[in-house]
Amino acid sequence: MKIKYAVALLVSLMMGACGFQLRQAPDFLFQTLYSTFPEASPLAQEIRRNIEGTKKVEVIADSKQIERADVIFELLQELPQKVILARTSTGLVRDFQLILRVTFRLRARDGTELIPATEIIQQRDISFNDSAALSKESEEQLLYRDMRSDIVQQIMRRISAVRKQ
Repeated sequence: MKIKYAVALLVSLMMGACGFQLRQAPDFLFQTLYSTFPEASPLAQEIRRNIEGTKKVEVIADSKQIERADVIFELLQELPQKVILARTSTGLVRDFQLILRVTFRLRARDGTELIPATEIIQQRDISFNDSAALSKESEEQLLYRDMRSDIVQQIMRRISAVRKQ
């Protein structure tokens, strides 16, 4: 029993010594961000939730208060695509590729581009079977949700990396 505790203590000391650290909320250069996130977009809602969840940045959606914003975030494009990858010998679809393209930019209130128009692309391959169409549709929605989450994390890392120029 003592050996297990000793091993656990040794592992935790080694992880602390190597610089391992749990992921923390990003540190932003700004305190207020203006954006008109589309209400129907799950990606935009997740970005807004992540930014507001840091408790360090106030998201302003009212265009009358834009002069209070330190930066302006623009979600330029969110384009989901579904491409046929392979067909069976009878012509039925066997594999799809799901693609999610997101373009955004971040600029200061004075117009200075902090992050120029940037495109992030995520893609996943999914097999298809007519006999399991409903389950494959659910799997497709899960894959899109996973891609959105990954893109949101990439956007958050890029926004938090912005420094004054």
